[in-house]
Amino acid sequence: MPRISSGKRYAQAAFELGLEKNQLDSWQGDLRRIARLTTDEEVMAFLENPRLPFAAKSNLLQKGFGEINPLAFNLALLLASKGRLKLAGDISQQYDELLDVHRGIEHAEVIAALPLNDENREAISRWLGQMVEHRVVIDARIDPSILGGFIARIGDRLIDGSIRQRLETLKRKLVEAGR
Repeated sequence: MPRISSGKRYAQAAFELGLEKNQLDSWQGDLRRIARLTTDEEVMAFLENPRLPFAAKSNLLQKGFGEINPLAFNLALLLASKGRLKLAGDISQQYDELLDVHRGIEHAEVIAALPLNDENREAISRWLGQMVEHRVVIDARIDPSILGGFIARIGDRLIDGSIRQRLETLKRKLVEAGR
């Protein structure tokens, strides 16, 4: 049975609360703020100190967040009390993924030989969006070894439109024809 990360469970709970109270964007912002606070090493050293009273940790979190949804603040307190505040980045990322799925947005990792300009990004995004029947947001990387074209991964789908792949296919066909 696959193991589900704790971050995913917390994100799912936050998503369900946001959906129920029609506060999806508010939760997204609050979770990002919590995650951002946990990247501060000084703050984290303070919060992870077992000798520090919980009230002091709570005050630090309140000052660090300022105005925040009380339920999101309670989540931060819960994570701090369990020594799991470092999960905040994962929770925020998992929440973003749940929100994208809810809004019908898919993410595609696109690997190209050269950097993609805005026009190319938009064209690839539209083309992939037609294939999967959702809006597609592209996360682009560069890999000169593919020579040209691009490779896209959407979920468990792989679309290899690289020149390297086409050359490999042509080579294989020529070898088969020569037999």
